[in-house]
Amino acid sequence: MATDLTIEPFCLGAWQTNCYVVHAGRDCWVIDAGFDPGPMLDYLSQHGLTPSKVVLTHAHVDHIAGLSDVRVAYPDVPILIHEDERGWLGDPTLNLSIALAEPLTAPPATGVMRHGDELQLSGLAFEVRHTPGHSPGGVTLYQPDHHVALVGDALFAGSVGRVDFPTSDPATLIRSIQEQLYTLPDDTRVLPGHMEETTIGREKATNPYVRA
Repeated sequence: MATDLTIEPFCLGAWQTNCYVVHAGRDCWVIDAGFDPGPMLDYLSQHGLTPSKVVLTHAHVDHIAGLSDVRVAYPDVPILIHEDERGWLGDPTLNLSIALAEPLTAPPATGVMRHGDELQLSGLAFEVRHTPGHSPGGVTLYQPDHHVALVGDALFAGSVGRVDFPTSDPATLIRSIQEQLYTLPDDTRVLPGHMEETTIGREKATNPYVRA
């Protein structure tokens, strides 16, 4: 019998970025940390949860703007990101915050992820799937026992991540979705970085940008 898993979503900031607290028992992770992360930090405090790591789906500003606040609350929490974006947290040009009134420099990553890595949360294995295209180091975290995938900004309900940024690549994103996401079971819940959740089966059948 699979360990119980709770995934609590938080739609944060003016950019309405979906960030998540994932917990099994007392162990938990923060998945992305957007602008104005107070509601997420309040949830952790109210439930007596201390994150064992922050896992970043990618390093665009709306997914990392709250990292400093998370680090104030949890000074020693490790921060993981795909190896292709390790240097982005401290680079306002790469993390796209250069256009803001206050370009953002986030705390540095303490570790990197690679395609095929496995992260353990209370005995539950999450597969790291490299899903670039929206950004070079985009990752999906897939948990097969609970049929759930946290996909960052790769795939949305009826849409896909933007590919008009300098480091984006539309052909790469389509390949990532077809090879790394559409190969998951149809009943897999898709928890994206923006908008509502969907399923792999629904997107394969109806997504106008990438069909199976």
